This record gives sequence, C-alpha cells and structure tokens, in this order.
Amino acid sequence: MSIASSSPSFSIRQARDLVDDLFVHRPVIYWTDFLLSLTVGYAFAGIYLRSTPFSARQIVCFTVAGFALFRVASYIHEITHMCGRQLLGFRVAWNVLFGIPALMPSFFYENHIDHHNSSHYGTIRDGEYLPMGAGPLYRILLFWAQVPFLPIYIVLRFLLSPITFLSPALRNWTLEHASSFVINFRHRLMVPKSAPRRVWATVELACCLRAWAMLGVVALGYFPWTRLVSLYCLATFILGLNYVRNLTAHHYRNTGAAMSHLDQLSDSVTITGHWFWTELFFPLALRYHALHHMFPSIPYHELARAHRRLIAKLPEDSPYHQTVYPGYWSVVRQLLRDARRSNEKQNTVASA
Repeated sequence: MSIASSSPSFSIRQARDLVDDLFVHRPVIYWTDFLLSLTVGYAFAGIYLRSTPFSARQIVCFTVAGFALFRVASYIHEITHMCGRQLLGFRVAWNVLFGIPALMPSFFYENHIDHHNSSHYGTIRDGEYLPMGAGPLYRILLFWAQVPFLPIYIVLRFLLSPITFLSPALRNWTLEHASSFVINFRHRLMVPKSAPRRVWATVELACCLRAWAMLGVVALGYFPWTRLVSLYCLATFILGLNYVRNLTAHHYRNTGAAMSHLDQLSDSVTITGHWFWTELFFPLALRYHALHHMFPSIPYHELARAHRRLIAKLPEDSPYHQTVYPGYWSVVRQLLRDARRSNEKQNTVASA
C-alpha cells in the first residue's frame, strides 16, 4: 500500500490552497541566476581547458565549471514546464547561449511531460523512470553505466542530423526514438501534430554545426586532440552530477502499472539538509521533487517557501511529510533496501 492511499483525508486541493499564490514566475530571478551561473561556468571552463593537465588549477576549475554548468543545464527542466509564450525570451536565450553550444536543445526534453502524466508515470511511456527499487540490483549498475557513453552518443546523434532529413519516415523515427534525454531507452516520444517541427529542425541543425565545428577546429590544428578529451571529461562530470540527482528523485518501485497523482507523490522524494550542499547537488530547488510532482507549475524560486508552508500546515501523518528524508544517503540506502527486498521476494516466489 502506498503512503498516499493510506491517508484518504489528504487532498491535492487542500495543499494547493496553501500555496496558491506561489505560481508566479519572476523573470529577474531567472535571468540573474542564469547569466551569473553561465558566466561562472564558461569562465572556469575556459581556464580548465587551458590549464596544465592534472594541475591544482585545472582540477579546481574543472569542479567549479562542472557544478556551475550543471546548474545552467538544469534550466531545461524549468523551460519544459513553461507554456505558450511564457518567458519566451529567456527560453530562446538559454538555447542560444547554452543549449546549442552544449548540444542540449530544450526540445530534447519534451518527453518530460510524460513523466508527469498519471497514465504514463512509471510505465514504459516514462523515459525518466526505471524500476531500480523493484530489484535486481544490477538495474542500478546499468543506470550508472549509461553515463560514460552519453557524451559520445549525443555528439554522434548531432553529427548525423542531416541524414535524418532524407525522408519523412526517417525523420519521424528519429524524433520518436532518438531525440529525447532519457534513462529508459525503450521510451518513444509521441510527437504531437502541433509540434513546432521547423523550429526543432533549425535548432537541431545549429547543434549539428556546433558538433562538426568541435571536430573541425581540431582537424585543422587550431586545438590539439586532447581538447576533445577535456570536453568529454567535463561533459561526463556534468551528466554524472545529473545522474547523482536522478538516483534519489524517486523510489523507483513501480514495475509498469499506471499510478495516480497521489501515488506519484508517495514514490517521489524530498531531501532536506544543509542548503549549500543540497542546492549544489540539487540545483534550482530540485530537492523538493515530491512537491514538484504535486505542483509542476510552481517556479523553482518558490519551492522552498511552498515546502515550509506544507510542512507547517499539513498534518504530520500526511503523505507529503512522509516524502521527506534527512539527506541524500538516506534515500540511497532506502533504494538499496527496496531492491534487495524485492529481489529476495522474487527469488522466494520462483523457488516455491
């Protein structure tokens, strides 16, 4: 039984009333945070790329650049939840200044909407869900095994972009099967008829030019081949940080059945702890992931205030209180316990 179903008195409407004034996006916060983080990330990345290999300066700049650009990259999550022309200038600037240079266009995260759909969450339609908490343990290892291959896959994907336009059928297949940032590679993006395909194509071709330019400047001798290795290491570090975060976003106990909105809440996690470390590893308030799944439209800069209100006003036995964990490792331990118990149960049934 989920913690949500064990508390029938709890209602999303009750929680919504407590945070109803916190759905307003403040452009000045988005722009200031984004531009400062981008400036720090690019500045330290530039020093990292020019530093002596394995020197103290290179290691420090690599670390600072990685965390700063991880924060910038996390805005793709906020952008996906914006509708219509909401903060359109910010969304365009993010893609031009970071999404395209980093080969991370925002339309590659359209699949995230399925992650919030009650009919798709935790099912094969959910590209951001693997049943790691349902065992066996090797699923967690396979989750981490994706990281070192992803930068290579992404570069190859954009290098080959022109080929995808050779026929409508090939283009549709590419959009459905190879144009999403996912951890579940069985996911298939259902492209709506209203999708801005021309905009997507323009952005994708810009990413293609960027990918070929990275190889071209090395081939022409402007930079040594080690520049590509350095970029690969930085990209892998940033992706690794995102996988650290994703590992504790949910309990990953579902094995494919549809889940209600409240059951999504019970499967999601809120992490407390020192603000610096949680914001470093869970940028843009992503540590309030259970709250985000209740109300995806609350902007990141209001999630902390919304969390404080819910904790103060909701009954202590409410499902929301039960999503709270004191730190990262407490969630990891719970995930490992869940996987072991599920595996033992499956072995018992198989031997019966």
